[in-house]
Amino acid sequence: MKKLFLASLFLSFCFVNAQHGLEKDIDAIESKVIEWRRDFHENPELSNREFKTAEKIAKHLKSLGLEVQTGVAHTGVVGILKGDLPGKVVALRADIDALPVTERTDVPFKSMVRTTFNGVDTGVMHACGHDTHTAILMGVAEIFSKHKNKIKGTVVFIFQPAEEGAPKGEEGGAEMMVKEGVLKNPDVDAIFGLHISAGFDVGTISYKPGGIMAASQSFEINVKGKQSHGSRPWTSIDPIVTSAKIIDGLQTIISRESELTKEGAVITVGKITSGVRSNIIPEKAQLIGTIRTLDYDMQAFINKRMQEMVPAIAKAYRAEATIEIAKGYPITYNDPKLTAQMLPSLQKSAGAENVIEIKAITGAEDFSFFQKEVPGLYFFLGGKPVDQEATSHHTPDFYIDESGMKLGIKTFVQLTLDYLNN
Repeated sequence: MKKLFLASLFLSFCFVNAQHGLEKDIDAIESKVIEWRRDFHENPELSNREFKTAEKIAKHLKSLGLEVQTGVAHTGVVGILKGDLPGKVVALRADIDALPVTERTDVPFKSMVRTTFNGVDTGVMHACGHDTHTAILMGVAEIFSKHKNKIKGTVVFIFQPAEEGAPKGEEGGAEMMVKEGVLKNPDVDAIFGLHISAGFDVGTISYKPGGIMAASQSFEINVKGKQSHGSRPWTSIDPIVTSAKIIDGLQTIISRESELTKEGAVITVGKITSGVRSNIIPEKAQLIGTIRTLDYDMQAFINKRMQEMVPAIAKAYRAEATIEIAKGYPITYNDPKLTAQMLPSLQKSAGAENVIEIKAITGAEDFSFFQKEVPGLYFFLGGKPVDQEATSHHTPDFYIDESGMKLGIKTFVQLTLDYLNN
């Protein structure tokens, strides 16, 4: 009995020492992770064009002794770290691409990069926090490379390009990575992902079992009318007026036909293109937008009604209209069993009082393609300074508190070790 007690005491001592060693390494690497984040922020690259970003990631992973694959789904990087003991395989994912947004924040590492996107001159900015995700995962890889003796199994580090969507006519993102076998050889048992949030207070983690983010589809509507002089509208078939009526009609699908007590849904027209000058009623107009749904039956209904409504409204105004709806991203679905299993790990990382269950949001994530293949858990990492108002993602003013990144490192480490050693 005495021997059993001493053995148990020794194992407890070793575990406490191991945890202390990890915490020291997390503390020590924080400044380096922030430095990496600032470098990525100052030098952003758009989807499927993350060449220098991928090069920096690969160089770092190779320096740690990981098995590294490059050129996955064009510019993706994958690092594989085998622990000293056999076991399961867990994947950790970070997205690496930026957005066509001109930065307006007053930070010393502000992006001054410019490009042409869809024919428009624009700035390039990490306006959604992917720079923080990349830096966090690089930090986690470095920590685990020093603690292989604590890893019972294998960790796959997935640095994914084109989460914001591949350029028109190209494949990319998580779906392409899955097609290319990123979850195979070794076969991944579970995957974890995080997203820093400018809307949740720094120091918090937000999660939800089941559907946490919406399915996303894009659509394109082309309206054809009849051109005329702007002073003689009665000789025209006005595609701009017709487009306005189509937009009004689409909103009634949500406000009057969708059962919103079941789940939320959104139809947004984000861009209208038509005409060349003030006194010409043009012949054509184009509308592009997005659909967000949290229920696949509702998605099918909304798609059907849009396809019925668009040509019918156009016909009522003597115009013609076609609509194309893209497949898009699936619902980001947190496996309920895995979420329940890993909730204590989230609470250990942030403190139980700082782990908050939320309702689903209508943002979308192509992390969902990984979750269709293996059980996954996706959560939000607080990045809003507690004394400031939230800034919106995908805007020139997007801002996060870098002190929140340390919790991201700690949480990925905790989730990984608890999953592999359970």
